[in-house]
Amino acid sequence: VMVEKPLAVNMEHASKMAWLARTYGIHLITNYETTWYASTYAAQRLAVEEGALGPIRKIVVHDGHFGPAEIGCNAEFLGWLTDPVLNGGGAVVDFGCYGANLITWLMGGSEPESVTAVLQTLKPEVYPRVDDEATIILTYTNAQGIIQGSWNWPLPRKDMEIYGKNGYVVAVDELTMRLRTRGEKSEQTVSLPPAPDHIRDPFSYFAAVVSGAEKVEPGNLWSLENALSVVKILDAARLSAREGRTVRLS
Repeated sequence: VMVEKPLAVNMEHASKMAWLARTYGIHLITNYETTWYASTYAAQRLAVEEGALGPIRKIVVHDGHFGPAEIGCNAEFLGWLTDPVLNGGGAVVDFGCYGANLITWLMGGSEPESVTAVLQTLKPEVYPRVDDEATIILTYTNAQGIIQGSWNWPLPRKDMEIYGKNGYVVAVDELTMRLRTRGEKSEQTVSLPPAPDHIRDPFSYFAAVVSGAEKVEPGNLWSLENALSVVKILDAARLSAREGRTVRLS
């Protein structure tokens, strides 16, 4: 089974789905658009596998556009997307999930020690029931993650910045990266070939999993383990914003 991001509206639902999947041996995959970006994997190889940036200190993920109503979502989808019960929130869920997915993966599957979030509704005349602006801070022992999900960007964006002790890499879009390490005089821009066929789009990957040609490894971007961590982070973010405090995760 492949579901659209995030896995579920809250941890109660997510836990039930995970139990059913594990009990009956069902693949349960969550589809995030950035999973199919070549830049996602190139940045991870550089920062994590090769350690070219030194220890990771900060990851910043920006996602969103200028609003689902503004881009012309149909009435049925818009009604669901802006329902605080059915969708669980606005931009915090719709676009906050991407950063939680990517940062969890880049941090080797580790969950943050704490979550602090600020949610705002900058366009109450358009989105009276949910947030349209979300900033989530994830704290780790030696690093920090910042997630910015918004329905207020002037242009659509899905980009990621990874900062290490010795350099940085920015996944600008699907096929473009910018990077610089300490000692280099200028920034490099790298154009990438598309991702391999089996991870170039959700349907090809799903077909490969169903046929047995591809195995879902624990902790990778589309894994159930990662998806559960994402929902846990989003639950903590909404609680943090609602109560005005930092939420520590067990």
